Amino acid sequence: MAIETIVVPDLGGAESVDVIELSLAQGDTVGVEDSLLVLESDKATMDVPSPHEGQLVKYLVAEGDTVKVGDPIAELEIQADPSQEVANEAAESLDAEVEDAAEATVAPEAAPVAKIEEKATEFDVAISSSAVDSPLADSESADDIYAGPAVRMLARELGVDLTSVPGSGPRGRILKDDVNDYVKRALSGGAAESGQDTGAGIPEIPQIDFSQFGEIEKVKLTKIQKVTANNMQRNWLNVPHVTQFDDADITEMDSFRKSLKAEGEMRGVRVTPVAFLVKAIATALEDNPGFNRSLVGDGESYIQKQYCNIGMAVDTPRGLVVPVIRNASSMGIWEIAGEVAQLAEKAREGKLKPSDMQGGCFTLSSLGAIGGNGFTPIVNAPELGILGVSKAQMKPVWNGHDFEPRLMLPLALSYDHRLINGGDAGRFMTQIVKLLSDIRHLAL
Repeated sequence: MAIETIVVPDLGGAESVDVIELSLAQGDTVGVEDSLLVLESDKATMDVPSPHEGQLVKYLVAEGDTVKVGDPIAELEIQADPSQEVANEAAESLDAEVEDAAEATVAPEAAPVAKIEEKATEFDVAISSSAVDSPLADSESADDIYAGPAVRMLARELGVDLTSVPGSGPRGRILKDDVNDYVKRALSGGAAESGQDTGAGIPEIPQIDFSQFGEIEKVKLTKIQKVTANNMQRNWLNVPHVTQFDDADITEMDSFRKSLKAEGEMRGVRVTPVAFLVKAIATALEDNPGFNRSLVGDGESYIQKQYCNIGMAVDTPRGLVVPVIRNASSMGIWEIAGEVAQLAEKAREGKLKPSDMQGGCFTLSSLGAIGGNGFTPIVNAPELGILGVSKAQMKPVWNGHDFEPRLMLPLALSYDHRLINGGDAGRFMTQIVKLLSDIRHLAL
């Protein structure tokens, strides 16, 4: 038997993640791909599978720890490879022969070597001392701030000066939570008290002792829930929202979708209305490139995207996540339906990586399976728009001669009014309605 140290695998772009669950107990037997523990990033949770079959010796981390790619997390006792054992024995034998030969050599050479090592050590210390005394060490420039790219991007989006943000990470590293906490303090007046201008002046909601009214339970938010709350507040405060409403007649689309049931069973793919919605949005984005932009933080320019990735909001037990369907404009309905099912399953099982939720151009939020006549979705900045979809209902529609029953789908388009005006939104929504009402246009 051999002891194998398991490390954190590729996190799909996340810098660091929290350990939220240890899946096994010491001594448990584990198979290949069995979950060792569960990690949580800012946007998703993910299981770390075992690369070997064996027995858990011990965990090298605890719940609540923060880890990064390559950090050791567990030790497994696994069956050693016989060929590797032979190689190890040969290497040990060779090492022993080398040591014996070294002991038989003349020893006086050791003294000069020791002197060289001593001088090198003094030289290293001199370099370290000069580096500490150097004026560059006291520089307050942005390059000297101990923070990762994602934190710097968040700070730019929020207009936060990182030199004013205290870091709570290892060795004073500034984390996303530090930036969000700084913004919260600024909004509640903390920064104003220190002489800084918050620019918001939003009064703080008073804290209430709810236990005076009855029995209560205080439940801690998951990391995903906290990040979602911060993102929603930031987007609502920074984006001037406008929401436009319309209904799409999906009678023919739904009839065609149901006719695909037999073929879908053969393909192993179930076509839902979401697949047609994603395709319609992708087509409308290509024809209305104004919606496929993002405003640059300085407010002086925008980024025009030449790709078309559609985010899909998924409700999970751990919170709301938005996996991204990449290159949706070049995909057919069957391909989109398969991707939707796969991403939704990964989201519910907590297996999405941060890279699965990055790069979106536009977001779809569908509550059709739950119900409701409509809602006003919040733009997922730096995207410019989000389409909210509610439950389709049979309604009487006037056809010019009489009323006939039609299946109508309520749509709500929220957009960023800094780059999108009412005419842009009207044309975009009109095309979405047209594509869903007559899906033959999706083939044009």
